[in-house]
Amino acid sequence: MEGLFFNVSAGFLEGILRGYKAGLLTQAQYATLTQCETLEDFRMQLSATDYGNFLANEPLPISTSKISDKATQVMVDQFHYLRSNAVAPLDKFLDYITYAYMIDNVILLITGTLHERDTHELLERCHPLGVFDTMPALCVATNVEELYQSVLVETPLAPYFRECLSASDLDDLNIEIIRNTLYKAYLEDFDNFCQSIGGPTYDAMHRILAFEADRRTINITINSFGTDLSKEQRARLFPTIGNLFPAGNNLLAKADEIEQVRAVCDYVAEYRHFFDAAASSASRGNGGAGDDPTSAIAATLEDRFFATEVHLNKLSFLQQFQYSIFFSYFKLKEQEIRSLTWIAECIAQDARDRIQDFITIF
Repeated sequence: MEGLFFNVSAGFLEGILRGYKAGLLTQAQYATLTQCETLEDFRMQLSATDYGNFLANEPLPISTSKISDKATQVMVDQFHYLRSNAVAPLDKFLDYITYAYMIDNVILLITGTLHERDTHELLERCHPLGVFDTMPALCVATNVEELYQSVLVETPLAPYFRECLSASDLDDLNIEIIRNTLYKAYLEDFDNFCQSIGGPTYDAMHRILAFEADRRTINITINSFGTDLSKEQRARLFPTIGNLFPAGNNLLAKADEIEQVRAVCDYVAEYRHFFDAAASSASRGNGGAGDDPTSAIAATLEDRFFATEVHLNKLSFLQQFQYSIFFSYFKLKEQEIRSLTWIAECIAQDARDRIQDFITIF
């Protein structure tokens, strides 16, 4: 079935994408960047990579936020080029990539509406991959009821809102519940779409989406400790895919402390070492969260999650003629931008002792 879908256009775009992949920074290039003494040196070194002179017109002193924004725009331009040349079902697959960013953007606008902020200003803070043509229409809403109705009409996220949320749910206390509810619906829907494509695309994407579902389930569990979120509410936020589903999800819904989360994850070989490393780092005081061991472990877990996400997305490039490489490239590019921003910030803050704390890709 998938062979019929993977047409000449998709094969052509895959060739372009593999060319993009060759432009991802190497360990040697990262090493050179970490030796820079100033952000001006950093900019000059980046100009020798595939980023080219993307910062050439930026006035000095250049900021780390500007570096991040401009690097993100390079990624967005690449995405839009591929999307404009894609045909079915690849075009829909690429649209699904944007939905995660749309969720974050819509949540930002909901928060701004609740706090009576100028939502037009918030548009500038929205991630460009999650911007859609009718997004300015959401800024016309003056209250959450109007915003809810606009979301149902004006955005591709309408099915997720319609099936999972009501206007009465849109309040300050529920904002993270709303975000997690939408992500749950999105991950399940994306997985179903990939299953309809089948073949190696589904094999690769299910592995990636299952991990993302498990990561969200673990984070929701840990972050809900000591909050007013009931265990029943917690369980409803867990995606119904992943290596932890269903038995692990049922146990995590009842967990009261970090050791219970560790015990559940011990049943999944890929996740067992996360907690060993996190606990070790937290005991040395490297979690970055003060004296709270749970927060320290959660902070260190996030680093392990990012590293595993990079590993899973690198695997997509080991097999040709399937769609997961489109998803994985942009996830790897996003991680590269996080690493670049980290290095630049360490240079700006003269924090040389932490400049190596980033994730390389190739």
